[in-house]
Amino acid sequence: MEIKQVCGGVCAPRGFLASGIHAGIRKNKMKKDLALIYSEVPCNAAAVYTKNKVFGAPIIVTRRNIADGHAQAIVCNSGNANTCNADGLEKAELMGDLAARELHLQPQDMIVSSTGVIGLPLKIEPIAQGLPSLVAALSKDGGHDAAQAIMTTDTRPKEMAVEFTIDGKPCRIGAIAKGSGMIHPNMATMLCFITTDVNIAPDMLHAALKFAIEDSFNMVSIDGDTSTNDMVAILASGLAGNSLIDKESSQFAAFSEALRQLTIQMARKIAGDGEGATKLLECQVKNAPNISLAKKIAKSIISSSLTKAAMFGSDANWGRILCAIGYTEGDFRVDNINVSFSSAKGCVQVCREGMGIAFSEEDAKMILLEPEITIIIDMQQGDASATAWGCDLTYDYVRINGDYRT
Repeated sequence: MEIKQVCGGVCAPRGFLASGIHAGIRKNKMKKDLALIYSEVPCNAAAVYTKNKVFGAPIIVTRRNIADGHAQAIVCNSGNANTCNADGLEKAELMGDLAARELHLQPQDMIVSSTGVIGLPLKIEPIAQGLPSLVAALSKDGGHDAAQAIMTTDTRPKEMAVEFTIDGKPCRIGAIAKGSGMIHPNMATMLCFITTDVNIAPDMLHAALKFAIEDSFNMVSIDGDTSTNDMVAILASGLAGNSLIDKESSQFAAFSEALRQLTIQMARKIAGDGEGATKLLECQVKNAPNISLAKKIAKSIISSSLTKAAMFGSDANWGRILCAIGYTEGDFRVDNINVSFSSAKGCVQVCREGMGIAFSEEDAKMILLEPEITIIIDMQQGDASATAWGCDLTYDYVRINGDYRT
């Protein structure tokens, strides 16, 4: 199946409009802080959420609203997470109610989301005052504005859309995402809103989403902290005209793979924009005993602060990688592991059979100076593989998080 990238982000699929404005939640008037994604028809819906025991009030509202597998719009603010607030649930419900009223929908048609500082009461007045303008701004070209409005410490908006075919019908999936810090496997401080025009039943939509995030968002780590407000939500308008996907089939497999590839690219965008990051790190583990172990090892390496610091310094310190492999839980050998570094400047092997080998430090330095680096782990004890993504650990990460609230 051919999957090609197209323009339009969340507005690329049929039936979707979006917008983003500055409503006044954030002090900086140059930054948009309120986003809306709207479908012209009712949608099937699904979502996955953070596994943190502390989670934002919007997650409670969204879980309840889409329990029946349906929604028609997504409203999201940045600048305030609406988490750990005494009136958080009340504000989240009101935010959804106000947006629904402005869109002439029912409150249960809304997916509600917030991102930003934890523990500060959310001011509902800017949202209430901004919603008429937000709705008026809805358009097929509004996806980029929506992508900007959900950003916090992100340095650039993250959006993408792909097109593929089911039943001879052109189908599309689009997405916007945010995430830069407080990101770790099992979801992270990230939001991703996905739209599709594929005709697919709610339970199959949820199954496809869970399948996709296991190889994408759950394989990203920036700093080891799992956030309170993570959400990946998807709306399916069904306007592509394919026959309903309501069971395991070749059509379901095609949709799931397209969704997986899209979310992998969005995961890469998040990892590459980690707080203070200068480099995107990709860790490929191959020939492992099983997939579960391959994923654990890839995550362990990409989460290692020492490895991340070494990559910032372009230091081919492969011992830190072996260390991260060694403390990974699981049953495997360590005496036949090979390690290599790769980038646009070439590839260098630095460890063979669990031992150091002679290599050119100068060549390794040039490879590691590139903005995208691949760490390749050959376990030589199976046929399973996995990939994880992260970024380097820089001085700027501490600077950003040293005064994030104040």
